[in-house]
Amino acid sequence: MPHNFPTDHLKLGLFGIGLDAYWAQFENLRERLVGYLEQVAQRLAHPGVQVANLGLIDSPDRAFAAGREFRREDVDLIFLYVTTYALSSTVLPVVRRAKVPVIVLNLSPSPAIDYGWFNRLGNRTQMTAEWLAYCQACPVPEISNVFRRCQIPFFEVTGTLEDDPAAWKEVDEWIEAARVAQVMENNRLGILGHYYGGMLDIYSDLTLHCASFGGHIEILEVEELAALRRGVTPEQTSARVEEIRRVMDVQPDCAEGELQRAARTSLALDALVEKHRLGSLAYYHQGTGAGESEDVMSSIILGTSLLTARGIPAAGEYEIKNAQAMKIMDSFGAGGSFTEYYAVDYNDDVVLMGHDGPGHIRIAEGKTKVRPLQVYHGKVGRGLSVEMAVKHGPVTLLAVAETANGRLKMLVAEGESVPGPILEIGNTNSRYRFPIGVRNFIPQWNAHAPAHHCAVGVGHLAGKLRKLAALVELEYTQVC
Repeated sequence: MPHNFPTDHLKLGLFGIGLDAYWAQFENLRERLVGYLEQVAQRLAHPGVQVANLGLIDSPDRAFAAGREFRREDVDLIFLYVTTYALSSTVLPVVRRAKVPVIVLNLSPSPAIDYGWFNRLGNRTQMTAEWLAYCQACPVPEISNVFRRCQIPFFEVTGTLEDDPAAWKEVDEWIEAARVAQVMENNRLGILGHYYGGMLDIYSDLTLHCASFGGHIEILEVEELAALRRGVTPEQTSARVEEIRRVMDVQPDCAEGELQRAARTSLALDALVEKHRLGSLAYYHQGTGAGESEDVMSSIILGTSLLTARGIPAAGEYEIKNAQAMKIMDSFGAGGSFTEYYAVDYNDDVVLMGHDGPGHIRIAEGKTKVRPLQVYHGKVGRGLSVEMAVKHGPVTLLAVAETANGRLKMLVAEGESVPGPILEIGNTNSRYRFPIGVRNFIPQWNAHAPAHHCAVGVGHLAGKLRKLAALVELEYTQVC
């Protein structure tokens, strides 16, 4: 597992709101609304999630006490369940000091009031109480107005408490996005080596990444990796070669010496990750004039592929933005493989995308092949590389881009990995089809000016990624 900063479970704050003046007027209304709040609390319970439920807040005094409690609890996200009409003065003190986003749950007990039954009740006090139990939507504009004027980030889920998969899917996605935001907040990203000279699009502001996602960036030396490699024993090397043969499809033309070279570097990488408690890695180095450094960096691909499969994504060419994108995708359980345009097949309306260097072998279609290369195109050295296609089915592309105004943004596209011929050149390579077609997809993606790299993961994740961008306050654009 990746090594991040120590952190407790994701902690959600939950409270409901009501108006204390109602309780003496309408018998059992408060108890009924508390029951709705308990339903919400049960639905928020997820593995690895703690819920701090402060109950029904119905007065300014209780609101201030609840605000202090949320501050003590150090919640990551607050869910506000609107049970009935309530004054905004009972809402603002609860959330203002917590300084975390708020999800407003505008969820009715059922899709509609039974009008015939309601109008036959005869007792207008009882009728008013029944109406108030369905009055969730009433104060939401008031709450929204106050939140906006106080610059408190908030988002709304509208629907019903029961039998509403769409509404609860939204809630679940907010929870998952908050979990990934917490992963990024606590991630330790290692950067090893230096940029590939001349790739102006991938140069990035490290402070900007810390400001946007949190976490820590550890600057590493290739010499340290080389020193760790010297300490690898023959026994360890043999065991790692066997592991490589077990998890990958090593082709017959791969020399045993090259496998051992890659295995030693893989073990050194593991030691580097353990020593610096890394959760992700961006790397590139030529090692010109330093034979040991060149030997290490030209044998790194199998080790970085194994790291990526373990949830420690490794991005080549020192692509820090893409290491972040890969970590996000992997944290959502979608993988996150390093990729770029390779070619366009206009006959089949697909884009071929892949990369030399590491691949996410857990999301491969079949076993990842290991092939020897006599030259790494555009790079120093030669050695073993990986060849794989991403599993056929729905996929999502994510690019973390740096904008002209000095911000990060998230660029997303949903498509499909489809079967068909790929370029068997010892690189990752897949065929992707997009609902808007390649002639629209390519210029629309390019128009948003990402770097030429992006991360690809399995499944359609746009809903979750949009929510993550909202929680960390980044611009979000979806092409398709």
